[in-house]
Amino acid sequence: MSVLVERDNIGIFGKMNAGKSSVMNLLTQQETSLVDAAPGTTADTRTALLELHGLGPVKLFDTAGLDERGRLGAKKRRKVYTDLKECDLALLVIDPTSSNFAVEKKLVARARELAKQLLVVCNIFQTPDRTKIKTVGQKLKLLRFCPVVTVRANKPACRAKLLQFILAHYRSKNDKLELLPFLQKNRYYALIIPMDVETPPGRYLRPQAMVEEYIARRWAYPVSFRLDLGAARAPAGDRRAILEKKRFADFLQNIKPRAVITDSQAMDILCKWCPPAIALTTFSIVMINYFSRGRLRKFADGLRVLRKLRPGDKALIAEACNHSRVGEDIGTVQIPRYFARRYPGVALEHNFGREFRDNKQLAQYKLIIHCGGCMISAQKLQARLRDLETTGVPITNYGLFLAYMQGEAALRRVLAPWRPRIARAGLRSNAVSVSARRILRAR
Repeated sequence: MSVLVERDNIGIFGKMNAGKSSVMNLLTQQETSLVDAAPGTTADTRTALLELHGLGPVKLFDTAGLDERGRLGAKKRRKVYTDLKECDLALLVIDPTSSNFAVEKKLVARARELAKQLLVVCNIFQTPDRTKIKTVGQKLKLLRFCPVVTVRANKPACRAKLLQFILAHYRSKNDKLELLPFLQKNRYYALIIPMDVETPPGRYLRPQAMVEEYIARRWAYPVSFRLDLGAARAPAGDRRAILEKKRFADFLQNIKPRAVITDSQAMDILCKWCPPAIALTTFSIVMINYFSRGRLRKFADGLRVLRKLRPGDKALIAEACNHSRVGEDIGTVQIPRYFARRYPGVALEHNFGREFRDNKQLAQYKLIIHCGGCMISAQKLQARLRDLETTGVPITNYGLFLAYMQGEAALRRVLAPWRPRIARAGLRSNAVSVSARRILRAR
């Protein structure tokens, strides 16, 4: 079956005479754009179609200078910002000898608003200019949140360095990811769905619907089980708990599922009731792996911070949707309850919906606990991860946190189905299990 590969749109932005056209020509390896010392040489956006080794088909946009004045300059800027919306990746070309970076600051801010991936190219015209690169970061504070490379754009030998930089930091929209990479055809998969007061009438939640549709479309068999959490959590020996456990055991015996995918809040029950021979993970983990484009290990590594939390520290719970929060809500009730018991004195704050703290605010937190991210775009979630990487704030996920609260065995189980995927990404096949043991050591 043929797969359609979309072109990645890469825009080259900056002030007049910063070297944008030189960067364009460096990537295309020909004089695609006219290069001249006269300001405003690029009158309108020039585009080029080419294949970049290691990335694939791309469309390059060589845009006009953002600092041109007058009516014509204003028209060019409108066109440039329109091009920015179309681009998947923005390359901001900076001349380190500049004294004013207001234009670049605005471009960085606009790119962040649009959740665009942004890389910075410091273009060196003369060797002594390298000494001024440090002052760029002092004048343009937002650069500390962006990967930066230094090149001489008019030197063909710098092309390999620039291309390697792009490949190292840019995540293409063509990086396809399977929702359930461990799925097998003609096998049963149990979806554990405890319906409570927050469950909307007449439909499944998006993660549940996505997983069910994915399984059925790939010729496997999704089967839903409504778990009565109230009964399951009844005291040991209570008739309700006994009957609910038997009902669940009979369900598993009837369908013999390859894996169980559960609502995260039921991990305290499923880690005990689900037989070891059946794979177990959660909807939240499925979602965060998918929308982060396979970066589950980053969220697992974030759990290490939990053993270092002290009274007075702050953590942020980030939930990407704005549903009505009633009953045993995970973000506002269940996770805070665990924190009150396990990490007394640690302050919890919340971020709901599409809004997210800016980087200066993010720096105050020791840990971000994020939901599955299914109600924001993968691009928006990637932007959040880039912000956290540049500020150095660790991040974990609802599903991983709730599994962690149940102990080492539970965390190992929910991570185990993803181990082959991580191995194909270039890590050891047992990397997840090793990571889980290290995270939980000295708990």
